Amino acid sequence: MTVVRLLSVAVLLFVAVGCQQTREVPTVPEKVVGHCVYTNKFSEQQECRDYLGEWTDKAAMDDCKDQGAAVVLGVACGEQERLGYCFLGEGDKLTRIALLGGDAGKCASMQRGCELFGGGVFDPAPLCGGKVVDMGDTGLPTFQQPQLTCKDPKPGEPAGLSAGGQVCTWEMISGATEPGRSFMDYASCDRVRTQRPYYPVPPAEDATRADPRMNDPAYVAEVTWVKSQIESTACICCHSTRAPKGPSNWFVESPGNFINSFYPRGLAMGAGWINTVGFGAYRPEHNNGFSRASPERPTDSIFVTTDAVRIARFFEAELAHRGYKREDFANQPYGAGPLDTQLAYKPTACTGGEGVGADGTLTWRGGKARYVYVLEQGTTSPTVPPNLDLPEGTLWRIDVPSAGTPVESGKVRYGVVPTGMNQRFPEAGQPAALTSGKTYYLYVLADIIVPITRCTFTAP
Repeated sequence: MTVVRLLSVAVLLFVAVGCQQTREVPTVPEKVVGHCVYTNKFSEQQECRDYLGEWTDKAAMDDCKDQGAAVVLGVACGEQERLGYCFLGEGDKLTRIALLGGDAGKCASMQRGCELFGGGVFDPAPLCGGKVVDMGDTGLPTFQQPQLTCKDPKPGEPAGLSAGGQVCTWEMISGATEPGRSFMDYASCDRVRTQRPYYPVPPAEDATRADPRMNDPAYVAEVTWVKSQIESTACICCHSTRAPKGPSNWFVESPGNFINSFYPRGLAMGAGWINTVGFGAYRPEHNNGFSRASPERPTDSIFVTTDAVRIARFFEAELAHRGYKREDFANQPYGAGPLDTQLAYKPTACTGGEGVGADGTLTWRGGKARYVYVLEQGTTSPTVPPNLDLPEGTLWRIDVPSAGTPVESGKVRYGVVPTGMNQRFPEAGQPAALTSGKTYYLYVLADIIVPITRCTFTAP
């Protein structure tokens, strides 16, 4: 599951500040350009967005079209029962999104969606207490950690490459089964779909157009190879008609030439023109020979492949066919959206008593946690498995299993693993003792890629 519209929509852009740094509700411009009523593709909740200030009619129409609806110019959203507003943008051009509904139990997830995934400012309605609420409830499916699954080969297929002739596959968004086999036959897509927000998104316009290139045997052979590579990887879990709610943007069963269902940005990621290291990757020797962009090979394709050069060449040719050049994407240096933002995050000093106390007690704000890290100062912020969630400089990490109950602030002491949690690092024994007067990095997540506290503290 990779690319494109899935992480390009505003609901998934990640806020670049820590949760402890509250932003003020902006001054609302008087000018109302129009409004748009639509169903959020991710949350499946109805929303209404006002286009305020320096929006143009055309920009408002285009934005509303992207939401799958038609704009109403000249008037704002009507008063309806809502959980709050989410403000996007700043200055004289604002989008005010009314988060509709009457279930106060969704206040926390709406705030998180606005502030952490939307990069906006949440203004809660009286139903949500008119104040910032505990964001420990992510409103997302609990992230299922990768699992290596080994199965006997399907009848009629050759013996697998693993012990006993089995086929072993990592159930992870960057995982792949053996070349020529279907990922869906050997791994659980249900697990994979918890590892990235999934929802259906239409393909590129005119995706089913007649394509004369499909009369060229050499070209068809390359398209067939690319499709086979994708079908052997976890990308197929979302980019297929077999996905539970339909495909997310491009999909392998798209009639004619399935490559035509791609948007240009997805093609650029496939060519390696946009950096996609932030998605995470296995080393090929751990992934049936498949790899993709990684810190060691940052210009490789987003697609998990056995031949990085060949697949990049294919997508470069497709971009050239559509008239695009590398410089057309120069202003899009990174492709993983919130993952890139989190990876590049630089923490500020803890406030309000956050950190590790004299008795070793960890204190954080933002709600209950599934993942707790204590890191050396200057450590790269952790993000996603398999290669970016345990950065060098990690001193201690403890996890709550996916079926477990998240832990509250003040219930954890440094080096002591609470009941119901697992110590991920170090693998055994006690973590290195903290040095009095030295600065460390506290990193606490409600779930993978959902941080609630990221700040530095001085050991007492």
